[in-house]
Amino acid sequence: MTAAPAGAALNAPLRVLIAPDSFKGTVSARDAARALAEGWQSVRPDDEPLLFPMADGGEGTLDAFETAVAGSVRMPVTVQGPDNRAVDASWLLLPDSAGAAGGTAVIELANTSGITLLDPLLPLDAHTLGFGQAIAAALDHGAHRLLLAIGGSASSDGGVGALAAIGAQFLDAAGRPIRLGNRGLGQLARVRLEAMRAVPPGGAQILSDVSNPLLGPNGAAAVFGPQKGANPDQVDGIESGLLRLARLLPGGADTPGAGAAGGTGFGLLHWGARLTPGAAAIGEAMGLADAVATAAVVITGEGRFDSQSAAGKVPAYVAGLAAASGAIAMLAAGEIQAPSDDFAAAVSLSELAASPEAAMAEPERWLRLAGARLAGSLTHSVTR
Repeated sequence: MTAAPAGAALNAPLRVLIAPDSFKGTVSARDAARALAEGWQSVRPDDEPLLFPMADGGEGTLDAFETAVAGSVRMPVTVQGPDNRAVDASWLLLPDSAGAAGGTAVIELANTSGITLLDPLLPLDAHTLGFGQAIAAALDHGAHRLLLAIGGSASSDGGVGALAAIGAQFLDAAGRPIRLGNRGLGQLARVRLEAMRAVPPGGAQILSDVSNPLLGPNGAAAVFGPQKGANPDQVDGIESGLLRLARLLPGGADTPGAGAAGGTGFGLLHWGARLTPGAAAIGEAMGLADAVATAAVVITGEGRFDSQSAAGKVPAYVAGLAAASGAIAMLAAGEIQAPSDDFAAAVSLSELAASPEAAMAEPERWLRLAGARLAGSLTHSVTR
């Protein structure tokens, strides 16, 4: 762990902004922020913590918007989950600041078609139909604009399930609908998009935390297939199915972010949605830049800080805001697998707990200790 820069002013009480992402599958962003604050205040009790739980388009995006936007309303919806079982989910209705009728709908793929809904994983058969059903529900409600958070996907179906739910047709050589999931793409012979519902007047933004293309060594199959349970042979099959889809829906496969959520980004681009870095969109809604400007120290974090973290994920976005305002940036992550040079101090929960398994078993315990360690690094830099 590197030490924060010294400064006499750091002896005085400080405002400390704490803005982590969720630690996927272990602790929510809200609980992570609270645990880090408790640890920090055990060392520096006079400091003022400001909690800004964040998200980047994955799990916890609805929670982040609900925290940030006064007057938002959870809208319950039951959808067909990634393994065809019914899932009680919700989308979020935001009041429209411009006064447009219908408001803005935030729809999170993670709570309708997400990987945490599966046990065991189904790399070839999981699908995004439920995500599309939630989109349809928001359209039925009259939403003026859609924010589509697509992180945390269970599937590699290229967004075919989601598009089918809003009217697209994906047919085999006999003109029959293909089966859901990537496996069905092997039989895909024809795509008909003319019956798809229109994008709402205010548009549809895809909130994504990755910049991967659809195909190739950095694409959806190669990078994300193993995370969704695919073995090497299945990764090759997933790639083949997505390639077949791309040949029938030409254009957009090389767009950064087209490979997000098993290619759901690619499918939504063909609907007419546009890609937006998720953390920046959510941070803007929360007024995070203005809040960071009032803080002396900013702490962020996520489950795994790795080479993908610079591609629109929360820690890189928050570190950029801290650098712009002159605040000290610090990082707490479950694992740190990439250089953390943008942070004055960085703590790995896995190192604190002696193993990733121990860290994941008691994440809030180790987050509290991480908060204390980060505060201690600041205090040490002043007193040494």
